Amino acid sequence: MDVHQYCQDRAAASGSSFYYSFVFLPVDTRRAITAFYALCRELDDVVDECRERSIAETKLNWWREEIERFSAGIPEHPATRALFDTSQGSKTSPSLLLEIVDGMAMDLDDRRYPDFKSLHLYCYRVAGVVGEIAAALFDGGRGDDDRAVRRYAHELGLAFQLTNIIRDVGEDARRGRIYLPQDELARFGVSEADLFNSRDTPAFQALMQFQYERAIAWYDSALAALPASARRAQRPGLAMAAIYRTLLDEIQRDHFPVLRARVSLTPLRKLWLASKTWLFP
Repeated sequence: MDVHQYCQDRAAASGSSFYYSFVFLPVDTRRAITAFYALCRELDDVVDECRERSIAETKLNWWREEIERFSAGIPEHPATRALFDTSQGSKTSPSLLLEIVDGMAMDLDDRRYPDFKSLHLYCYRVAGVVGEIAAALFDGGRGDDDRAVRRYAHELGLAFQLTNIIRDVGEDARRGRIYLPQDELARFGVSEADLFNSRDTPAFQALMQFQYERAIAWYDSALAALPASARRAQRPGLAMAAIYRTLLDEIQRDHFPVLRARVSLTPLRKLWLASKTWLFP
């Protein structure tokens, strides 16, 4: 099996915005980030596709063992083999990879979050850590302005996850999941039944505007943290930010139709946003 082709096919099939930010990268870096993205998709699918908790737990435990094998230089899965086969990917921190697995495991138990503090931990594990690993892969191990770049990547990952939560409110509710903090639902007068029954009320609109403004603040904070010297290396992340922030703005301009529809950008528009950012970071 060509493990890199496996990861390429996995990434392309997802139709994700992330895929469009990879296409301009040098071959080795593109292979590394594509392998990492494929690995994240594999982990995400464990929770989304396994109906029985025991099976999902068994699979996540297998992935914990696989990360140990990755650390020892003997990975088995095509995604981890492909990641290890690249110069940047082989240096990926196993402890950070385990944080992602732990984040996915939270979805088995925590289908509600009492406040933003508890949601923040989930977002850190499934998105902030992903941002940190991706930024290191884009950097190629140079480590320029390392602490500032890590902060940028962490906060940008959180912004992406908050965007996903806004976009997927209706879809998640149909799966029995509510990522909007419970105290904020109460503050704005939105009930779980409103979400389950797709009631687009003025209270729901106010709640979503609040979520939108918080996500925008994370984008602004992340981009302000990125040192000018690192902008060129971090162009893929900036391209992703352009795509995701445009999506978020469109959802807000359309008055948050997220209970009944999944808002998305066309592939051509994603490619245009990515190419514009790549040329003018």
